[in-house]
Amino acid sequence: MTPQETKISVIDPISPAIDRVKTILFRPFDVGKWFIIGFCAWLAYLGRGGGPSFNFGGGRQRYGTPGEPLHHAREFLIENLFWILPVVVTVTLILIIIGFVITWLSSRGHFMFLHCVALNKAEVVAPWRKFKKQGNSLFLFRIVVGLISFAIVMMLIAMLVVIGVLLFAGRGGPNPLGIIFMGLFAFCLIVPIAIVFALINKFTLDFVVPLMFLRQGTCITAWREFWRLLTGNIGKFTIYILFQILIFLTVGIIGASVACLFLVLLACFTCGIACCFLGIPLLNIPFALVFGYLVTVLLLPLSVFGRSYSLLYLRQYSTSFDVFGPEPSEIQAI
Repeated sequence: MTPQETKISVIDPISPAIDRVKTILFRPFDVGKWFIIGFCAWLAYLGRGGGPSFNFGGGRQRYGTPGEPLHHAREFLIENLFWILPVVVTVTLILIIIGFVITWLSSRGHFMFLHCVALNKAEVVAPWRKFKKQGNSLFLFRIVVGLISFAIVMMLIAMLVVIGVLLFAGRGGPNPLGIIFMGLFAFCLIVPIAIVFALINKFTLDFVVPLMFLRQGTCITAWREFWRLLTGNIGKFTIYILFQILIFLTVGIIGASVACLFLVLLACFTCGIACCFLGIPLLNIPFALVFGYLVTVLLLPLSVFGRSYSLLYLRQYSTSFDVFGPEPSEIQAI
């Protein structure tokens, strides 16, 4: 039976996905298994969501004229450029390195978490080693896509700056119509591009990663296979994305509620000491990482459901896409 002849539903995978959650996490219930699989899930989704925030700003300063803040800022930059420039370059390089490390760990983590969900195993070292090639390939793909998206955004910003200069230069500053035009122009350009790259990321993690898991191939090879499936079933995958938005909103509300409740309980049981860590910059990031891991463990049923759902949806197109079977090394690439 060809993929076009197969009945594809976004509803049918829900029940078996719930059963998969019960089988992995509750039959039997094992706290150690939760923490191990939770670590793989936490690693897979490392870097997502809001991170720690720092407030360097003081009170709002008042100036006599609208242009005076810009004048003071320009003078400050010129007078302190000798140390501001090295600091900015250093911080930028550090952030880039951290971003690369997080993306690399996350790429490896996606295969570790998929391994645990697909084979009902609580393992860390084995999938870390086994899917090294696939994890590194996914990392390179995500970095290249990220650089392309960054370059496009920079080009758009440059275009907006040029248009802004042409619109407002010599006219006594911005006007309401000009601001509205710039906003609409930016919206019409940036939103479609953001949607395209969001879809690339979504399809990569939901479907390309399982194909890499099955075929033991590279990300580009898996994308070629998935592209043939996608272009032949555009309407079905459109419905999938719309349904995923609904699932995301539902899971997001549940997850946010549990995270807030857990933070409140943590503050109560530690007499507020845990929340004090958020006010110490050096402890902010470690606390956020530990807190994120614990929340991931608490919300593990949701993570396992989400991962299982996409795998079960993909399986509807062909039995060759079924990851709930033997070890990938036993599967013949087709």
